[in-house]
Amino acid sequence: MPELPEVETIVRELAPRLRGRRIRTVTLRKTDILRGVSKPRLLRVLTGNRFQSVARRAKHAVFLLASGERMIVQPGMTGSMIVHSRALSRDESRYAVLTCVLDNRKLFVYRDVRRLGTILLLDDTGWARYSEAIGPEPLDAGFTPDVLAERIGGLKAAIKKVIMDQKRLAGVGNIYANEALFNARIDPSRPAGGLDPRETKALHAAIVDILRRAIASSGTTFRDYRTGTGERGNFQLELNVYGRGGEPCRNCGHRLATTHAIDARATTVCAWCQR
Repeated sequence: MPELPEVETIVRELAPRLRGRRIRTVTLRKTDILRGVSKPRLLRVLTGNRFQSVARRAKHAVFLLASGERMIVQPGMTGSMIVHSRALSRDESRYAVLTCVLDNRKLFVYRDVRRLGTILLLDDTGWARYSEAIGPEPLDAGFTPDVLAERIGGLKAAIKKVIMDQKRLAGVGNIYANEALFNARIDPSRPAGGLDPRETKALHAAIVDILRRAIASSGTTFRDYRTGTGERGNFQLELNVYGRGGEPCRNCGHRLATTHAIDARATTVCAWCQR
């Protein structure tokens, strides 16, 4: 599933292409991605409306409309959002779930091969409630080591599981949890509340650094993820542990091991560096 760097990349590329543009017509081909909004209401609100801004919250793209509502899109594992300057090819059209024809005749298309993503439509009250249930943004200036310590303090769950919990921390998923814990030299299975101040500071720095570097590389593409212009990300070339089980550690040369013991997700560690 696209994590913070991937959605941030998409949003940064969509924003200048959508900001201020009016939606002339809307086509919604599938309704199983809708959450809390009917097809007639979504089409009614979008048609003739204008994109006021495009932002990100956690792993969600947030489209603020001139009418005040927000369309929230979580692309899931196989979703992509692209503005096209031309008609769609047959393959592109096949999986296009939502298509908005803009006033400059370009097409904003949400495409989802397996339809694992979701679309919500929220007013100000609904958005405030929705956003408040999500943890702090790790790239905000207010996210400090003390804030991280408060979010993980006293918890017996594995530190990897805790930093992936969107109620505790926004936007960090499996890829970047693996990478951050490796960079901080912390065993992913350790109880979150057992980290001392030095380790918490190291983990905070690792989370911020890995997310910033992933954004600079336009995110990580293994299969489906594409940027807002349809390109592949490049951070997969810089991963130290994720997807590298059985390969030598780039720090010490010991063989990396992959386990599914933590929340049934793939966790790759170096038993030497993360003792």
